Amino acid sequence: MTSRSSDLFSAAQKCIPGGVNSPVRAFRNVDGAPFFVARAVGAKIWDVDGKEYTDYVGSWGAAILGHAPKAVVEAVCKAATHGLSFGIPNPLEVEMAELICDWMPSIEKVRMVNSGTEATMSCIRLARAFTQRDKIMKFDGCYHGHVDALLVRTGSGALTLGRPDSAGVPQAFADLTISLPFNDADLVRKAFAENKKQIAAVIIEPVPANAGLYFPAHDFLSILRKQCAMNGALLIFDEVMTGFRLARGGAQEIYGVKPDLTALGKVIGGGLPVGAFGGRAAIMNQLSPDGPVYQAGTLSGNPLAMAAGLAQLRELERIHGWKLLEERGGQLENLARDAIKHSKTDTTFHRIGSMFCLFFAPEPIADLAGAQRSNLKVFAKFFHACLERGIYLAPSQFETGFISTAHTPEEIEQTGTALRDALTSLWQRF
Repeated sequence: MTSRSSDLFSAAQKCIPGGVNSPVRAFRNVDGAPFFVARAVGAKIWDVDGKEYTDYVGSWGAAILGHAPKAVVEAVCKAATHGLSFGIPNPLEVEMAELICDWMPSIEKVRMVNSGTEATMSCIRLARAFTQRDKIMKFDGCYHGHVDALLVRTGSGALTLGRPDSAGVPQAFADLTISLPFNDADLVRKAFAENKKQIAAVIIEPVPANAGLYFPAHDFLSILRKQCAMNGALLIFDEVMTGFRLARGGAQEIYGVKPDLTALGKVIGGGLPVGAFGGRAAIMNQLSPDGPVYQAGTLSGNPLAMAAGLAQLRELERIHGWKLLEERGGQLENLARDAIKHSKTDTTFHRIGSMFCLFFAPEPIADLAGAQRSNLKVFAKFFHACLERGIYLAPSQFETGFISTAHTPEEIEQTGTALRDALTSLWQRF
């Protein structure tokens, strides 16, 4: 007997490449087929066949208040009555810009776009124009959207599918990108020495979350800041995931490092398509219409996304969301570590704030090479064991889990029990 999800997936494969509109949704890395969602509220999602799941994907981090939070839904409904898109400046985009500049002091001016990919792409173009240089330095496993020049030893879906680079990217573009192992400061210094006055910018996820989740060494980001300053390059933080999730001021607040440019997304859209990039005024002033760097977007700063994002950020601050998220994250970590201790599996658990990842690999994991030691077959079994128990995690070892303020202590306790049962079933099986 077929399910509605399987019927929909069969239909989708006939008219959508791979049956999905983003590769990691295909469930191929876990030897399965995706389910289709009918609705979502709070920390729960329901598929089209009526099955309920506790969701730890949260629209890949965007749903920091959970799904369909009252404040966001009301703000969107109100904005929609005044028009869906104008293509003309509106007051909400000014409010959003002021809020971003206030909460993230490294940003003196900001421009709204429609996706994280647009944000990082624009940062790269701006950095090249500002420095009059062409080369970009990035780090293995860090994913910065599907920008041609940055699809070199990338993470997220490309890594999940076993193709860390993409067809269709000219070799000339790749030749301008230097990709180094994360956390290797000596290689950073060497790359600058071997490419004097050629590197326009260093772009990095300050907390890499697209090859699983791992962390910068205690001084790594500070070293990058110093090396960029010494060599006339810009430091770009890709905080599409971490921005306003890890702290009010993002990862840069936590680590005390001030980038020249920052890319944002996800949380600032309240669940609607959005992105933003900003930084020092002297750099941002190079953008058209004031400067020679062209960037544009029909729906940039549209009133629905701005209303949703403002409502989400203000509600997050009102309820002391970051404190709450740390409490929920700590609870899940304790339960997960207890489950691992009793499972007899070779498993590593990483968490920072409301972001987490469980690797089927031994510690330490501090870079892409460490993450790739993970046993993908065991992860696939674990994923399905959790799904059977009503827990939805990302369908890839190389993605990150997200907790929302809507996750209750009771739901997290139930998740801990499910994790323990799933891990125990793996030990029995293997």
